[in-house]
Amino acid sequence: MEDVNVAAAQAEREYNLEEASRLRYGVWYDLQRELQAAQGELGDMSLIREEVVPDDIAEVVSKWSGVPVQKMLQSEMERILHLDDRLHERVIGQDEAVTAVAEAMQRSRAGLSDPNRPLANFMFLGPTGVGKTELCKALAQQLFDTEDAMIRLDMSEYMDSFAVSRMTGAPPGYVGYEEGGQLTEAVRRRPYSVVLFDEVEKAHVDVFNMLLQILDDGRLTDSKGRTVSFRNTIIIMTSNLGSGTDLEGEESKKAVMEAVRSHFRPEFINRMDEFIVFDPLSKEQLRSIAKLQMKRVSDRLQDRELSLEVTDKAMDKLTDMGYDPAYGARPMKRVITAMVETPLSKEILRGKYSSGDKILVDLSDNEEEGRFKFEKTAEKMQRVAAPATA
Repeated sequence: MEDVNVAAAQAEREYNLEEASRLRYGVWYDLQRELQAAQGELGDMSLIREEVVPDDIAEVVSKWSGVPVQKMLQSEMERILHLDDRLHERVIGQDEAVTAVAEAMQRSRAGLSDPNRPLANFMFLGPTGVGKTELCKALAQQLFDTEDAMIRLDMSEYMDSFAVSRMTGAPPGYVGYEEGGQLTEAVRRRPYSVVLFDEVEKAHVDVFNMLLQILDDGRLTDSKGRTVSFRNTIIIMTSNLGSGTDLEGEESKKAVMEAVRSHFRPEFINRMDEFIVFDPLSKEQLRSIAKLQMKRVSDRLQDRELSLEVTDKAMDKLTDMGYDPAYGARPMKRVITAMVETPLSKEILRGKYSSGDKILVDLSDNEEEGRFKFEKTAEKMQRVAAPATA
């Protein structure tokens, strides 16, 4: 455009008025329109915006409330409708429990639940190691995008009457008054969360008097007189009551519910939305859990640019060694630590593997020993390592 102005001025000095008019009123205006169009396209890619957009508001509100930005911007309906599928990515089996939790959250999000109570009140029942706590973590991850959104209180720490005050904070004049309550302060700082009361049957009876107010009114007053809202939380309690019976199926669930009714008072039971009984794990389900745990080992190895692959024979042996119906999935984690992680870590420290190596976990040549061998395959890992497979 500057060159056109110079050429037009030169034409005027030479008294070539026709050329000067063409440049000033034809070519120059065409170039100006092209410039405006280009500026409009570049405006969308500007590093600095002069107006506030919905993304900016979502980010600010996210910092205030603890609700992740991506969850606020994502379609809430779509996410909640497929909540059970997302939970099953981490929780193996327990179809009835996962479905019950997902349906309760769907009712809550649809506005059919009481707005003056927590989003949901659950009690998870069943033997140890079957996925009760894992489901809580998965629920926090899916609803609030982080496991840190789960507030966990071990009720074995509240077996005495004087320990109950720690939940709402020490009274004025007592040690710890300035610290606030372990429960109320955590919920006040993160109002959108999953609150887990683990092994609730061990708690002192005064704890249940306090829980009645939370379950019914969705609020609790701490020692400083501040009212803390629980209306955006999900209350989950776990218990092993009745899990020692040898019964199976519906008979086992009836025995568990009988134990619950005999231990808890009716006014407490009436305030729970749902009692969910977890089933013992089958051997096939435990094999799937072993695959998940080996995938986590493989993910940790990616920090060293190593990948891990497990043969079918090795996975079958891990399943046999870790299967114990009475203890659920916890023995499997100990077996993987002792038989895979410990010997593999020693070989890594000896410098046997270098960056990009792919490690194959297989059963040793003498299968009766029940040991595993680790071999470096000829194939190098890809940029994104494949998960451990069986």
